[in-house]
Amino acid sequence: MADTQVTDEPIPDLAARIYAIGDIHGRLDLLDRAIAAIERDVREHGGDALTVTLGDYVDRGPASRGVLDRLSANPFPTPYVALKGNHELMLEAFVADPKLGPQWRDFGGLETLHSYGISAGRFMLNRNYVAAAKELGEALAPHENFLQSLKTSHSHGNYFLCHAGVKPGVPLDLQDHHDLLWIRAEFLDSDADFGKIVVHGHTPVERPDVRANRINIDTGAYATGELTCVVLDEDSHRFLKV
Repeated sequence: MADTQVTDEPIPDLAARIYAIGDIHGRLDLLDRAIAAIERDVREHGGDALTVTLGDYVDRGPASRGVLDRLSANPFPTPYVALKGNHELMLEAFVADPKLGPQWRDFGGLETLHSYGISAGRFMLNRNYVAAAKELGEALAPHENFLQSLKTSHSHGNYFLCHAGVKPGVPLDLQDHHDLLWIRAEFLDSDADFGKIVVHGHTPVERPDVRANRINIDTGAYATGELTCVVLDEDSHRFLKV
């Protein structure tokens, strides 16, 4: 996957502030509230900022298509970097290999099919994943450039942003893409100094989990109705209520 930014707008080398948004999972309603909260914060604190979304835009929630529509046009009042989550990886894998249909279905893929107007129930009954993958691949055409632009990480000042986490003991610039999208226990249980504070999602928590070496902002938006946006300054952080 190309390691490029989501829009042609230049990414600042070191913005004064980062807005990082956790796993959205088809909750367009919450994404729109986060956008509005960032707009208010920019009006108050200035526009020298960057917005980063941490992946998992699709599956489970009701409006995956709407979320991709919104994000692909950069709705934020700042430059924007979109990161890739394991659910985007699974979406692409299913389109390429329909045999993965049962696994993708368990990941919340039926909700994504439904958001694109594809009869998820029909494919579930008939197990006709080949037809489902073909229809979905055609429906994804307007979002192809956005999906291809997704990065697996973004390093900025004191922070390293990715979807799932990093492998302890491996330099940040040498992290494997599989770990950046999938890692859990080995990373979550580690007290190691990763060199920067890792800002991540992927593993749902009741409230943002702030540790000395990492900040988890996946608050399970699709199920809880709470989407977390953290504001990262050079030496501090705060949260916007969404």
